[in-house]
Formats: sequence, structure tokens, C-alpha cells
Amino acid sequence: MIGVGDKVPAMTTALSDGSTLDLGAPGGKLVLYFYPKDDTSGCTREAQDFTAMASDFASAGTKVVGVSRDEMKKHDKFIAKYDLAVPLIADTDGAISDAFGTWVQKSMYGRKYMGMERATFLIAADGTLLKEWRKVKVPGHAAEVLAAVGA
Repeated sequence: MIGVGDKVPAMTTALSDGSTLDLGAPGGKLVLYFYPKDDTSGCTREAQDFTAMASDFASAGTKVVGVSRDEMKKHDKFIAKYDLAVPLIADTDGAISDAFGTWVQKSMYGRKYMGMERATFLIAADGTLLKEWRKVKVPGHAAEVLAAVGA
């Protein structure tokens, strides 16, 4: 699992906007936020919050990208439905979430299952992990990340 101060391994992935991104050499600061599922209340709110601040992140030289295990077709519908301005990664094979340790055992009503932990990572232009937020609560999170970026 990647920790603060570690170099993110080279992982090239497709984004929902048609571009590709190497997480190990993003070329500028990168906010990578992991969320459980498209079109659910908390995940929608988080995506909308990052979208509302997209220009502020861009002004700070930072790209924001969301990650879930949903397929790209579902991401496309999610983006269109809410007019999202942040690209998404379809981590269907789980390679990215495994590398960041966000695919975890969860429990609801006594039932245990595997699912995506809501977490956010700030990665430097050279691929070094600068900061991480685990077990994220959505309200105010995007603003907290923006403050950490130094906007």
C-alpha cells in the first residue's frame, strides 16, 4: 500500500474525458479521490463539490480525478446527469484501489463485505504522495483538499 512520502508506481489509465493519465508521473499536482458508487447521494455530492471548485483547483495547477470500480459507461451517464467537470477512472480490475489500499472490508447491519473506502490522495507532479485523507466525510471535504493544495 502506498503511504505518504512514497512514490506512486507508474500506472497509466484511461479517463472518462478520453485522455490518459500516468498516476506515477501526473505532470502537475493531482487529487485522486476514491468513492464507492456512481449516482448515490454521498458520491454525487462529493463529485458536485469537486466540480464546483474545479476552476479553483485548476488555478492552483491541480487536476482532480475521481475513482470507483464502476464501468466507464456508468461513469459517462453519471457525468452527463450531473454535468460533472472532473474526469473519472473506471477501476474495474481494482489495480488502482488495491495499490492505494482503498478496497476494504466494510460492515453494515452486521454483514461484512468488500467495498471502496472513501479516501483522497494528493500527489505531487513527480508522483510522490504528499497527503492522504482516509474515511472521508463528504461535507466540506473538497474545500479542505483545496486548502491543502494551496489555492
